[in-house]
Amino acid sequence: MKKIGVLALQGAFVEHIAHLRRLDAEAFPVRLPPELEGLDGLVIPGGESTAIDKLMREYDLMVPLNGLCNEGFPIMGTCAGMILLARRVADINIEPLGGMDIEVRRYAFGRQVDSFETDLEIPAIGEPTFHGVFIRAPSIERAGDDVSVLARLPNGSGVAARQGNMLALAFHPELTDDLRLHSYFLSIVNGDVKR
Repeated sequence: MKKIGVLALQGAFVEHIAHLRRLDAEAFPVRLPPELEGLDGLVIPGGESTAIDKLMREYDLMVPLNGLCNEGFPIMGTCAGMILLARRVADINIEPLGGMDIEVRRYAFGRQVDSFETDLEIPAIGEPTFHGVFIRAPSIERAGDDVSVLARLPNGSGVAARQGNMLALAFHPELTDDLRLHSYFLSIVNGDVKR
């Protein structure tokens, strides 16, 4: 059974834990650096990116999380988690973890009132489409050569990407009953899918 930590400083961490447990992973909250030890993977959930960034610094998590990113450790970031995994953030002044060679724009589609849901074609997880829940969502403005953009909106905005063992999603798979993206992440953790 794989041990997956879910960063539990702020945001929708409870829902991620529930999805991972439904897939028979041993999932639990992570709030302090010692809780990162012995993990096989980590999820950085959605929430408020500047608040999570501030709390990561307060709880001395930045250095160990940077280390995990540099090692190519399996990490899935959703919404704010995608922002924090990025190398650059276009419209706010935070220093993200830089694990993925992407530049993202926070609130790319507007504020809370502009949140929306749409069905996404994500070939990596197969048919049918995945119902994406976008809440104050970011988008991928630029992706490096080693990054695979897994899903785009009809306007071309990148909303899901993978680089090595890292998976970044602009939307909230934990707010649906569809477990395929969490299952896909566990396949990355297990080394079952090619880079």
